[in-house]
Order: sequence, then structure tokens, then C-alpha cells
Amino acid sequence: MYNDRIFLTPQEILEKEFKVDARGYRPQEVDKFLDMVIRDYSEYISIIKKLEKDIKDLTEDNMKLKQELRRLKTTIAAAEGSEVSVGRSVNNVDLLRRISQLEKIVFGKDE
Repeated sequence: MYNDRIFLTPQEILEKEFKVDARGYRPQEVDKFLDMVIRDYSEYISIIKKLEKDIKDLTEDNMKLKQELRRLKTTIAAAEGSEVSVGRSVNNVDLLRRISQLEKIVFGKDE
């Protein structure tokens, strides 16, 4: 995902060679700084991979929930259509009775 925007790997940073000039920087300071850059770079890569995995997982969950929502809407519409055709109106008491019966079936409660 981000590979096209990240130009260096931690290994490339580690293996980078600089030309020595008469007025150059202290090699120990450069190496110490580059070690910090490598450590941060490696951490960023692991964070990106984790976030990409999280995005994938959440996208899959979202698709499953959307499918479940569509299925439930279809079930509700079918139930409402069958009740209207019988000429029976649904009220809260009927709904509570149905929920109670479903809970007994699903959870195995004998009340």
C-alpha cells in the first residue's frame, strides 16, 4: 500500500556509504544518528503492516455485518408482508412474546 511512497528500507540505510571529505562529519555521530533512523523506520514499517491488517479485518467484518443487515431487513419485510396478508396487526406485546419464545429456543431457558 505504501511501498510506492517509501524509498528506503532499513537495510539500505544501514548499508549506505558516504564519501569522506576533509571537512566531513564525525563518522560516529553519523552512524549513531542513522541507527536511530533505522530503528524508527523499522517501527514505522511494523506499525503500517499492523494497521493494514486491521483495515483488512475491519473491512471484512463490515461486509459481513452489511450482509447480515440486508438479510434481517429482508426477513422483517417478509414477516410484515405475511402479517399484512393475514390481516393481523403487530403490536408490542406480540413482538415481546416472539422475542421471549426465540430466547427460550436459542438460550434453552425453560421459564
